Amino acid sequence: MAIAVMWFRRDLRLADNPALLDAVSAGGGKVLGLFVLDPKLWDPAGGRRRDHLAASLRSLSDALGGRLVVRHGDPEDVVPAVAAEVEAASVHIAADYGPYGQRRDAAVEKALDCPLVATGSPYAVAPGRVLTQQNTPYSVFTPYFRTWLEHGWRGPVDAPGNVEWVEATSEELPPAGEAVAGEAVALEQWERYLKTVAEYGEVRDRPDLDATSRMSVPLKYGEIHPRTMLADLAQQRSAGAEGYRRELAWRDFCADLLARHPQAAWKPLRPAFEKMQYDEPGEAFEAWCEGRTGYPIVDAGMRELAATGFMHNRVRMIVASFLVKDLQVHWKYGARWFMRRLEDGDLASNSLNWQWVAGCGADASPYFRVFNPATQEKKFDPAGEYVRRWVPEFGTPDYPEPIVDHAEARLEALRRYEAIR
Repeated sequence: MAIAVMWFRRDLRLADNPALLDAVSAGGGKVLGLFVLDPKLWDPAGGRRRDHLAASLRSLSDALGGRLVVRHGDPEDVVPAVAAEVEAASVHIAADYGPYGQRRDAAVEKALDCPLVATGSPYAVAPGRVLTQQNTPYSVFTPYFRTWLEHGWRGPVDAPGNVEWVEATSEELPPAGEAVAGEAVALEQWERYLKTVAEYGEVRDRPDLDATSRMSVPLKYGEIHPRTMLADLAQQRSAGAEGYRRELAWRDFCADLLARHPQAAWKPLRPAFEKMQYDEPGEAFEAWCEGRTGYPIVDAGMRELAATGFMHNRVRMIVASFLVKDLQVHWKYGARWFMRRLEDGDLASNSLNWQWVAGCGADASPYFRVFNPATQEKKFDPAGEYVRRWVPEFGTPDYPEPIVDHAEARLEALRRYEAIR
């Protein structure tokens, strides 16, 4: 009987995994589950991402009866070697549309002596599928969203039954610290949040409330597929559910943009912004990183990130605007800082959301929209609970004075913008 290799990447689950179903079919039920710890991805990841991945892999291996094969090294070498060991008839993956992922998969496919079969993706609608009537891609989200809804997606599929997981030599999994992760954890988390999703539109911008789904992390690792979430949201009739569905579409939109413009990971989509005058990161950037800018909500967000690997989405926008438009530092430095520390660090979502705030991306917030930290704090943390949680010394002599004058910084940001118009 043939054996198929299921090369897990950003799909660490058994349910709603079309690539796995294809592997089971191709192998007549005999499948080797493989995960490659790639140093190009592992080394740049922060500690929280590593711990989460390690915990998720342990959970997946348990679901495979302890037979997940883990190897360290370059996938271009490891995957063909494993396939040759078991004389695999095919290797199965969910398509990766990221810049590195596309290069890696092309190299692996060239090195293999059997087919590399891509089925599905980490998205409800894969990049390149949502097009205008002229068969061109979208650069503005609202019309993309309408066509995304019209395009639709298949319903989720069950986990395969009667799989014979093939054994092979495996290396040790890295330690997971105190992280708890995996498919079952993600599904339980989603089921709990569904009970409150109707309130999404009312509380989504309140960092002082524990009201976010925190599903960006399970989505990052594919412990749940967005199709599963969309199927559940379709059963809800509320503005909150509709708003949440729109955020899943935005995730797909960012992936679509990065797939078409790989340089957008670190370069602006709008060429005019190549000429924007930025300051080199220095002491002010260090103060921003460490949460000691003298602007409480900015400092609270940066300290939350350092302590937890998470930052509320509204606060992400505030701290990003502050770095780019108050401190005049290029957004790529902030994006890199985030990617190193976010547990949900996703290149497409991170880079394109930074570009949105910086005014240089597709469908971006206008550059002249400069968040006022004090106003944002008053509106979205009205009782100051979020700030007090992360900046307990606020209001004491130990808290620093503001490192810049916001009004003056705003005028300077607008002056620099006028220079490139």
